[in-house]
Amino acid sequence: MLTLLKGMMIGFAFIAPIGMQNLYVFNNAVNHKLKRAAFYVVLVWLADALFSMAAFFGMGAIISANELIKLMVMLIGGALVIWIGYGILRGANSVQLNDQHNELTVQKAIVSAIVVSWANPQALIDGSLMLGALRGTLAHHEVWPFILGVITASFIWFMSITIIMNRLKERLPKKALVWVNIISGIIVVVYGGYLLVEAIGMLL
Repeated sequence: MLTLLKGMMIGFAFIAPIGMQNLYVFNNAVNHKLKRAAFYVVLVWLADALFSMAAFFGMGAIISANELIKLMVMLIGGALVIWIGYGILRGANSVQLNDQHNELTVQKAIVSAIVVSWANPQALIDGSLMLGALRGTLAHHEVWPFILGVITASFIWFMSITIIMNRLKERLPKKALVWVNIISGIIVVVYGGYLLVEAIGMLL
């Protein structure tokens, strides 16, 4: 139990900083009904859980050691991130709360969840260094309780953001929600552009 709690503490510290995932979850929460938003956030959590396990068990080292794989991940990931950001910006002025207007297809929701969790190979490498180092301090029987604590923390975090923001959106004017979409979209597009610039830098 202590190892599980330790994993949860690390998990909260790992997931709390504002990044692609939190922006996506925040935007998702204010643009959909709670049931639909919860479905989307479960997909993000599943992708994040796989990401954390990959980092914990050292798969980030594979990307780090292979420049071609790293280049492909950054190029494809950067392009997909820009695509997601463009979609947010394009729909910013047509926000309709509690309406089917904003719904994604299941396929798009799955792709989006994977992209916001896996598009940044540097995060996988950094995660491997942090989680991999922590794994080295654990006894064999503590490994699974620890990583289960990490992914439990991310579930609690994402679902809490979704529920809180979904409830608060009812008190916000539509104009405020439009600006949430615009700001989120700009940040996501810029982030995608950064990934592409980094990938191009690897080619030069």
